[in-house]
Amino acid sequence: MPDLSIRLAGMADRPVVERLWPMFRRDLAEFGGPPPSADGTFRGDWLHLAFSGSGWAPYLLTLGDSPAGFAFVRGLTAPTRVLNSFFVVHGARRKGIGLHAAREVVARHPGPWEIAFQDANTAAVHFWRRVATEVADDAWTEERRPVPARPDVPPDVWISFDTSSSAHD
Repeated sequence: MPDLSIRLAGMADRPVVERLWPMFRRDLAEFGGPPPSADGTFRGDWLHLAFSGSGWAPYLLTLGDSPAGFAFVRGLTAPTRVLNSFFVVHGARRKGIGLHAAREVVARHPGPWEIAFQDANTAAVHFWRRVATEVADDAWTEERRPVPARPDVPPDVWISFDTSSSAHD
């Protein structure tokens, strides 16, 4: 992927990520995520935390000069990293960009990982199982966990794997 760039996003990149954020949240709302608030905006807690520098790493994906998505990693100071948010714009999907970006982001933070998604999102189900298999072979697990404070929605699916070198020895 010669013109794909995956880089740690700085404060100068935040406005670009903020413009991508509603597209990501709209995708999540389709599968049980919170709908927009009364003023038509989506909550941005994760967005603000990702740029707080406190155990988070925001990544910006670009194709040439155009934004192609983002990834937020949390838990950098915890035992397990979590791919908290991952988004690829519609025009860049199904071209290998998401797989390449997910693999690279995970590789930058070796160790135990968790990634959540919804069963109803069949594209995410296939995608994240493929990512887990590519980065951890068959050494990954999957479980369903209730969504905190959301008893009205189905449980999230959580994939767990470990990319530290001792996990594959």
